[in-house]
Amino acid sequence: MKFTLIILVSTFLLSCTNLKEDTASKTSFAFEIETQLSGDPNQVYDKLTGDISPWWDHTFSENPYKLYIEAKPGGGFYEIFDESGDGVRHAVVTGAHRGELLRLEGPLGLAGHALTLVSTYHLSSVNDSTLLKIEVHGSGEFKEDWPEVIKSVWTHFIIEQFKPYWEDINNK
Repeated sequence: MKFTLIILVSTFLLSCTNLKEDTASKTSFAFEIETQLSGDPNQVYDKLTGDISPWWDHTFSENPYKLYIEAKPGGGFYEIFDESGDGVRHAVVTGAHRGELLRLEGPLGLAGHALTLVSTYHLSSVNDSTLLKIEVHGSGEFKEDWPEVIKSVWTHFIIEQFKPYWEDINNK
């Protein structure tokens, strides 16, 4: 019996040495996008949060009932599809400080993939304007071209969508 147990343990240990290393992709990426906007950081922050439907144009539903960022720790970035409340939380708010910082953690439009994005909005006053810096860190499993695609989408949101929206509402 003792001999059989030794053989079983030895066989198990020998088979463990032949196990292949985990081949799951363990990769990460990071990038930043900056722009300068006229006005106060608190005012800019207020338009980056709350109802973002005037400038955020990538959604799961064609015409969301509500699209907003609840800017408080534990809040979320929500897309509500209809009056019944069906929808999706694209990210959770893990940090919020009005006029200074907003941090979101979640896959945003890549729900269903083993990918986490941490997107941080940094706002700072520069003379009579606001420097807005978006810092994005991604990790998990993703296709080779996704980091560049994600960066181009963030550039679209901030430079092509939010900045013109901001300039338009401030020129009225």
